[in-house]
Amino acid sequence: MLEIAHLSKSFGGLAAVRDVSLTVPEGRIVALIGPNGAGKTTLFAMVAGFEKPDEGSVRAFGADITGLAPHRICAHGVVRTFQITQPFAGLTVRENIMVGAYHRVAARAAAARIADEVAQRLGLAERLDQPADRLTVAARKRLELARALATGPRLLLLDEVMAGLNPTEVAEIVAVVRTIAAEGVGIFLIEHVMQAVVSLSDLTYVLSDGALIAEGPTAAIAADPRVIEAYLGHGAAARLARGAALP
Repeated sequence: MLEIAHLSKSFGGLAAVRDVSLTVPEGRIVALIGPNGAGKTTLFAMVAGFEKPDEGSVRAFGADITGLAPHRICAHGVVRTFQITQPFAGLTVRENIMVGAYHRVAARAAAARIADEVAQRLGLAERLDQPADRLTVAARKRLELARALATGPRLLLLDEVMAGLNPTEVAEIVAVVRTIAAEGVGIFLIEHVMQAVVSLSDLTYVLSDGALIAEGPTAAIAADPRVIEAYLGHGAAARLARGAALP
């Protein structure tokens, strides 16, 4: 489904992503985790066309999409969401979702039908006529996901779609993501909420300082000493193994 090979990106003297290679197999929910500043969002930005890689390649569904503009990558079925939601101010929830729908239909009536269908699936049907900029954080997250889903994606890149949500809201979004995946849409997600990562994904990649440091089954990754060190600092894995409390 998605093949990333030797991808690198620097900003001035900062190497944000360094020689990263990974695969998102078809039919899987795959997670990308790592501490803040690890390079996760930069990696997503390169896959989705918002940043051009310095080196490496990205292939989706057999096509080379390296460095293409976001709308052309969207045409290949790869769409991302953003951690910081920014609905179009002054537009209703329906009109915001229609912006995504216009990627595949030209008629307003057809776009509105798609928006209504997607809103129903994501629990936004009762808010379709509300101004989007008056939604709660949780509802904005759903709207961000709805707008991406309206494009008709084959692979969704979800950038911390659960950030800022309470446990009940996290559980609701987890259920929504599972439903989307069950409908045949691939999921590649960045997430700090480990409850959600463990619940959703069976394959996880870990970035630290721009480099891939671990990959494998999610349950095993959570106990990997390299991952513990990346999140909690040098010596943390040994202290945990001895049963000592972390500062």
